[in-house]
Formats: sequence, C-alpha cells, structure tokens
Amino acid sequence: MAANEDQEMELEALRSIYEGDECFKELGPTVFQYRVGDVGDGKAFLIEISWPETYPETAPSISMNAFFNNQISPAVKQSIANRLQEQVEANLGTSMTYTLFEYAKDNKEELMERHQPYSNSIALAGSDSTIETTNKTSSSKKKEKKEQLTKAQKRKLADKTDHKGELPRGWNWVDVIKVMTKGFVLVLVEVFIFCI
Repeated sequence: MAANEDQEMELEALRSIYEGDECFKELGPTVFQYRVGDVGDGKAFLIEISWPETYPETAPSISMNAFFNNQISPAVKQSIANRLQEQVEANLGTSMTYTLFEYAKDNKEELMERHQPYSNSIALAGSDSTIETTNKTSSSKKKEKKEQLTKAQKRKLADKTDHKGELPRGWNWVDVIKVMTKGFVLVLVEVFIFCI
C-alpha cells in the first residue's frame, strides 16, 4: 500500500475512534492534537502530531509547544517528547497516532511526575531574588473605572435634582400623564364619534 492510502485509512480510523471526544482535535488532514487530562487538571498536557508525506514509513513530528502547555517546564515537555519518540521508533512502519495518544493517556502520571507549576520568571544572576514577568500584581492594583458622564448629561441630571442631589417626588410622572392624556383624548373622540 502507498503511504497516502495508509494515511487515509488511519485518518478514517482516528475520526471514528475519537468521534465525540472533546480531547481530540483534527487541525488538518495530517495534523492532530490530543489533550491528556481535563482542562482544570494541573497535570494536563496537549500533544500535537504531524504526519510527513511518507508517514508511516517515516516518523511523525511530535510537538509540545501548544499554548495549553505554557505552565509546563521545558524539561518536562522535552521528557514527554523523548518518551513518545521511543514509542515512535518501536512502531515505525505502522500507523501509530492512536498508539501514541493512548500511551500518553495511560502513562500520564509517570510522564508528569517531575512537573512543578511553572511560571515565566527571570532569575537575577548572583542573586536569590526572582523578578516575576507576569502582570498579576499590576492587574490587582487597577481600580474599576466609574462610568463617566458628559457635561450635557451632568447638566440634565443637575436640573432634575434638588439641592441635596435627590430627584423630587413624582419627577417621572410628567411623561406618564402626557401619555395618559393622549390616550384619554383618543378614547373621548371615539366615544363621541360612536354616539353621533
């Protein structure tokens, strides 16, 4: 069989196996992602596998560089990629995308055993202190903005309020009375016409 026929068969198999699985994503006919673990899980990670033209005779490309993996240290990502590469070498010449995804699922705890929550920080040379590059402190210091009124809106509001800044009793009744009088006049006209 030609490599393209093998790829087509594996693509159909992947689609049927992972149909309805929210962890599996087909980014293209030769690029696939699989999330190992739940979204809120601190040890979850995402694997991306790309097939070259001559796959499965040649090894697929394995990437751990998805944004989802930003909280994983580069050493742990490399360790996972190396372990998956061992599986690729053992399965070379056969369809292996499903095998790689299932291997990662089955060995998730082992693959992530050295994982520590990772933050993007810069260590100063010759110093024990660390400078955080995240914006956690600056975002917490921001105050909520109050809605700003235009001068015309302020003037209109000031015209409606008394010296204490309170609206007088019945301030919005004027509009209600105008509407009711228009309706009352129409009813009187209809009654008058009906009586004639």
